[in-house]
Amino acid sequence: MADSDGGTAGERPDETGEQAGALSYEQARDELASVVKRLEAGGLTLEQSLELWERGERLAAVCGRLLDGARARLSAVTAERSGDGDPDAPF
Repeated sequence: MADSDGGTAGERPDETGEQAGALSYEQARDELASVVKRLEAGGLTLEQSLELWERGERLAAVCGRLLDGARARLSAVTAERSGDGDPDAPF
C-alpha cells in the first residue's frame, strides 16, 4: 500500500535511521526536495503535512550525517597530505 509520499509504509525510515541509512546522499537530498515541494504546494491535510514534515526531518538528518562523514574524510586526507596532522593547514 502506498503512503502519502509515494513509497510504501515499510520503506519509511524509522527514528534510528535503519532504512534511511541505506539511502545515498543524493537519494536523500532528492527525496527531501520532493517532500519540500509537496509541502509548499499545499492542499494536504494536517496529518499528511505532519507526516511529510517528519519525513523531511529524517531525510535532513541523513543528509547531515552523510555530509559530516564526507567532511571528516576530507579532513583526514588533508591532514595526511600536509604531513603535520593539522586539517586546517594550507597545502
